[in-house]
Amino acid sequence: MKTKKYKILVLSDMKDSVEGLLNNSIEVAKILNADVDFFHVKKPTDIVSRESQLSAVRTINEQHITTGNKIKNLLEPISKNQGFKVNYKYAFGNVKEEIESQIKKIAPDLVVLGKRKSKTLRFIGDNITDFVMKTHKGAVMIASEKKELISANELSLGLLNSTDDSFNNDLTKQLIEKTQRPLRSFKIANKDSREVETLSDNNNKTVDYVFEDSSSAMKTISDYVNRNKINLLCVDRGTDNPKMANYAKNAVSKVNVSLLVT
Repeated sequence: MKTKKYKILVLSDMKDSVEGLLNNSIEVAKILNADVDFFHVKKPTDIVSRESQLSAVRTINEQHITTGNKIKNLLEPISKNQGFKVNYKYAFGNVKEEIESQIKKIAPDLVVLGKRKSKTLRFIGDNITDFVMKTHKGAVMIASEKKELISANELSLGLLNSTDDSFNNDLTKQLIEKTQRPLRSFKIANKDSREVETLSDNNNKTVDYVFEDSSSAMKTISDYVNRNKINLLCVDRGTDNPKMANYAKNAVSKVNVSLLVT
């Protein structure tokens, strides 16, 4: 049977670490046998201000050359070092419209965004992360620039509030099947629950942690994630469950590793 070729779309405003973002994306691509497309959008107002039409056209033409060369110079050494080809495109225009168009065109299995140092992910500063979540119904990885992923043999996965259906998709299953380490499952339960640790046997051994539902629960989970050296935490986006959606939102701001939101 032919192995499916996955597609990964990497979105970047090129204002933070492109290297960390790409290295994380490439490592996932190697694990999944995926192609990687890098996409950058620049708003016209970032290029020209109040200039004459002729001057504006000249500036835009110059920016096309400058932007193309900048992306090429960033990607080439990373691709060479990783031994992995990365396709790239860029556009000048409305950010959300261009992203939506690119998602429809490529139909990626995974969209990758950078995780910022601040609590808000301001890929271009106007709720782009939320927009991507609504536009792309598949998996979204919010990649940490501080902690890069490593090969499948060393990949350590965590699951946050997982259910039987939470991660029942081909992409997540592939990651789970190819990791060699036991999974760590973190669950936030009602106030009657206490923190416990159990070990269950299945295809992938899973260590389960249950935490009391409180304002400090996510901070505690973040500490456990770091303690267990987890470098990718899978999170259910909670599309039909406001409480789960809130957990996912808190995880984005409080857990300092890459997140795979499904």
